[in-house]
Amino acid sequence: MKLIAPERAAELMRQGAMLVDVREADEFAREHIVGAKHRPLSAIAAGGAAGAAGQAVIFHCRSGGRTLINAEKLLPLAQGDTYILEGGIEAWKQAGLAVEAGQNS
Repeated sequence: MKLIAPERAAELMRQGAMLVDVREADEFAREHIVGAKHRPLSAIAAGGAAGAAGQAVIFHCRSGGRTLINAEKLLPLAQGDTYILEGGIEAWKQAGLAVEAGQNS
C-alpha cells in the first residue's frame, strides 16, 4: 500500500477509484468524504472485496493512523492498486475537499 495525498486521491476517485472509510459507524455518520463507502475496521473480518477487479482502492480513517496500523488486514480487500489517504479525513478537509455530515451511504 502506498500513501497518497488528498488531491491525488480525489483525482483517482474521478477516474473510478473507490474510497473506503474504515472508521466506525458513529464517526462516519457525523461526517464523511463525499462518495466514500463505509467499511468499518470492526467488520473487516467479514471479508469480501472492497472494489472490483483492477479497481484502485483508497482506504482512510480520521488521521491515517488506524489505516496504517491495519494495512495488512485491509490489503486483501482490494483487487487492484491500494492506497492509504495520507492524513485521513482531516487532511482531506484541510485540502478544501468536500465532506458531508449527518448522512449515511
